[in-house]
Formats: sequence, C-alpha cells, structure tokens
Amino acid sequence: MASRKDIIERYELAPDGRVIIDVSVHSVEHLYSNFDRTAPYLKKDLEDEFMDYLTESAREIGRLPFVIRISLGQMPREVVQDRVRNSIRTYCEYLQKVERREILGMYRRALVLFVVGLALMAMAIEARRLPWVEGVLEEILSQGLTVAAWVSLWTAITNVFLEWHPHRRHVRLYDRIGNAPVTFRVLPQSEQ
Repeated sequence: MASRKDIIERYELAPDGRVIIDVSVHSVEHLYSNFDRTAPYLKKDLEDEFMDYLTESAREIGRLPFVIRISLGQMPREVVQDRVRNSIRTYCEYLQKVERREILGMYRRALVLFVVGLALMAMAIEARRLPWVEGVLEEILSQGLTVAAWVSLWTAITNVFLEWHPHRRHVRLYDRIGNAPVTFRVLPQSEQ
C-alpha cells in the first residue's frame, strides 16, 4: 500500500506548498456534461469524469490544502474563468445538498425502524401473556417477534452510528473542492 508521502509525490506543489490538482482539457466546454449543452454555465452539470477526478484526487490528498489548476489549449477570458469557478462551487453545493438529503433520509428510516422494533418488542412481550396462545405456538410467536424486533432495532442503530459517516465525509469533501482556489494556465506546446 502506498504511503501518504508516495501519493503526494505524484502531485506538483504550488510555491506556497499547496498540492496542485491539475486538469488538462482542450476547452472549457469539455468540463461540462453534454446532456445540457443549451443550459447556461451556472446551471450545467460538470462532466462526471471531471468531478470523479477532482473527488478522487482530493480524497487521495487528504487534509492537505490544494488548488485546482485547469490547463487549456488557450487561456479563457476572465468572465469564462469566473463561470467555471462558480460552476464548480455551485455544483459542489448541489452535491452537498444531495448528501445531506441522504443523511436525513437515513435518519428517518432509522427512526421508523426503531419505532417498529420497539412495537415488535412490545408485541413479543404481550404474546407471552395471551391466554389462548400456549405451548409451542406461544414460543414460536414470542421468539419470532423478538428476533424481528432485534433485527429492526439493530438496523436502526447501525444506520445511525455507522452509515452516516461516509455521507458526512462526502459533504466535507465537496465543501473542500467547492472552496478550493481554481487557477488557469495555457498548456505548454509539448503537452497539447
């Protein structure tokens, strides 16, 4: 397994020590999805491969500060650069909202499972007291309800304590990407 130092050595460093995530494209349009070509830049989705590259690079870099450098065949006008910066920020904000909705949905499901688990547990306790249910039927009903209650409670607990963490990590990652400085440069002739 590669160490953090080995990973960081794969990246160029800016003069101020920040890691540079370098993206090379022929034109700004290659940063955006083809599905919404007619939409204004701020409403367009960024290309999946571009966002995947940014998120994987930011994840690989860890907590180190970074800058996103977009290398192009020709320097875009300042207004286009600002649009790209705004697009990255707003798209990351959108992805954060999606993750937060997932977290909220997960908490709702956990709450429902917890209430169902408590109800099943109460039914399991009550099943032992029913006068018309005795012997094997009482055991099967009581044990079945108890197992179902524990499964429901356990699922609710694992959702709350284990499954929220990756979503929370994604929210922080998208925040870091959305707030990272974005610079532009012209590709050297040898790389075009």
